[in-house]
Amino acid sequence: MIASPQNFSITLKEYLQMEEKSQIKHEYIDGEIYAMAGASDAHITIAGNLFALLLSHVRGGGCRVYIYNIKAIIETKNKNKFYYPDVMVTCDSRDQ
Repeated sequence: MIASPQNFSITLKEYLQMEEKSQIKHEYIDGEIYAMAGASDAHITIAGNLFALLLSHVRGGGCRVYIYNIKAIIETKNKNKFYYPDVMVTCDSRDQ
């Protein structure tokens, strides 16, 4: 996907409030938001195939596979980042 940067900084709280009401998805990286663009047919097909393969691989093992529209947070010491990955796997029960 291609992201479009916005030229202002917002707080994490402002981002979460905005994203809850927004018609489009935005990623958040250290105070900056990026509107997410649509994907091509090939992109969606590849992500779907990857999802199916991962789902088959983790089935019965306590892990979950997610595709699109699920926000992932990457927490570091001083910064937070929110992404909408095409496909992600989590084995942490706190994520479910």
